[in-house]
Amino acid sequence: MNNTERRLESRFLCADLVHLTRIGNNSVETLEAVLEDISPLGACVQVDEEVPLGSEVLLTAAGKSLSGVVSYCVYRDYGYFVGIHFLDDAPWSRGVFVPDHLISLETLIKRCAEQKPS
Repeated sequence: MNNTERRLESRFLCADLVHLTRIGNNSVETLEAVLEDISPLGACVQVDEEVPLGSEVLLTAAGKSLSGVVSYCVYRDYGYFVGIHFLDDAPWSRGVFVPDHLISLETLIKRCAEQKPS
């Protein structure tokens, strides 16, 4: 099993309803999405439709938008999981917006390790 983490920044697990707007050739399409995780450099959302790699997108939550590019789109069980790499001028932080049910993955791992019987 390969558990290699490729992200440069720590991610936060979350569950929040957001909008993903795809900006295409002379078209704009907005999808409802579930924000699965987020970090300063990117996010993962779940949507009902495939979003092409390299698409320019806006992730909108709590009236704030972050711009990015789709880095992956994978169908898993019941929806498409779309990875978004935020543009350099649009990193996420808690100052931009705080998703519902936000928890640090590092904190979760530490809690599990502390509860693990010896």
